Amino acid sequence: MQRLDGLVVWMGQAEVNMREGATKGVVQPRAVMEKVLGQLDAMVVPQAQESQYYAPIQQLPAGFSAADRERLTAEYTRMLDGKLLPAYKRLRDFVRDEYLPQSRSSVAWTALPDGQAWYAYYVQEHTTTNLTPDEIHALGLGEVKRILGEMDKVRQQVGFKGDLEAFFTFLETDPQFYFTQGSDLLGGYRELKTQIDAALPKLFSVFPRADYEVREVEAFRAQSAAGAYYQQPSADGSRPGVFYVNTYNLKAQPKFGMETLSLHEASPGHHFQVSIQQELQGVPRFRRFGGDYTAYVEGWALYAESLGKELGLFTDPYQWYGRLNDEQLRAMRLVVDSGLHAKGWTREQAIKFMLDNSTMAESDVVSEVERYIAWPGQALGYKVGDLRIQGLRHKAEQALGPKFDLRDFHREVLGDGAVPMDVLEAKIDRWIAARR
Repeated sequence: MQRLDGLVVWMGQAEVNMREGATKGVVQPRAVMEKVLGQLDAMVVPQAQESQYYAPIQQLPAGFSAADRERLTAEYTRMLDGKLLPAYKRLRDFVRDEYLPQSRSSVAWTALPDGQAWYAYYVQEHTTTNLTPDEIHALGLGEVKRILGEMDKVRQQVGFKGDLEAFFTFLETDPQFYFTQGSDLLGGYRELKTQIDAALPKLFSVFPRADYEVREVEAFRAQSAAGAYYQQPSADGSRPGVFYVNTYNLKAQPKFGMETLSLHEASPGHHFQVSIQQELQGVPRFRRFGGDYTAYVEGWALYAESLGKELGLFTDPYQWYGRLNDEQLRAMRLVVDSGLHAKGWTREQAIKFMLDNSTMAESDVVSEVERYIAWPGQALGYKVGDLRIQGLRHKAEQALGPKFDLRDFHREVLGDGAVPMDVLEAKIDRWIAARR
């Protein structure tokens, strides 16, 4: 309940901050806040028993005494009814009645006061490089073009007779590529977990102690949530990591994307990197639980996708297409994020660009674009970080020749947790020099 008390304080402070931002002309775009309002609406319920937050009471351990169950239920219910639910209603009413009318029609961060410098800072923060928005935009356009060429090779390999645009339509619409039951999608990911876990020792000599499990995104937030994401395990190991899969729109969850998505969100992607970092010994807590360098964290997860063939995956050309489609998403992010915030792109222009260059479902594209609008620069870290890690691996392979051991390279990359790209490069350089 202390955490819920903290959440009540946070919501009150959020209202104060948003009101202050409005006085200075720093407000979120209307398209984003309309989605936030819907999420808040879902949390405003008449009584505690109807709240998502009531679930812990319904899952009290069987070993609790009747007296403890009664006491905890009463205290928790009073907290929800007396503090949390009213706080949600106040925030919802504030967003609906005061903030949303003041939100802006523009989407670019550069439309805000000092926005150009502000966005340039975000670019450097999330990539931990000195790349400019223009350089990133050009890099993204080049990668999008290259990956489209690789996609066309798959089209030819499977014998599809139409052009690439028709191939995209085929992949988007043919029922063979989609589940009709969410339980089947979840089951498929659980089978992949078993397959990937068995192959990982070929490429890794360091493993997290914590395991992970596959879960369905809860219904109350599924409509506006991402297609999949990872939640780290508890620090004490009592709760595993969670690979959340969204079954709200099964047309946004193609079968051909499953191997890639599992590699990215679970093992050896986010689950490996985050859990190994949490489990480090002899380092300060901020190194275990902080250091959220997007280029490293998301760059590693994207790099993990590239290990699929070495792990025995991507034997099906459609699954390989899924890998290219996900890589294309990260390449498109370079173009769209910089386009929106530095080159005057509209929300509609960004959506069209992504639909034209991938087989992503429109619901996913809209969610992605609105994420970039609300969180500028963050989406740039994936591809930039991946390219840097790929470059370091190539550098080590060339320098060490037969002395290169991929398992040792991965140990070096993961062994100290998240760091800026220049720090990682210096570390790998020292490792190369010591092994020559």
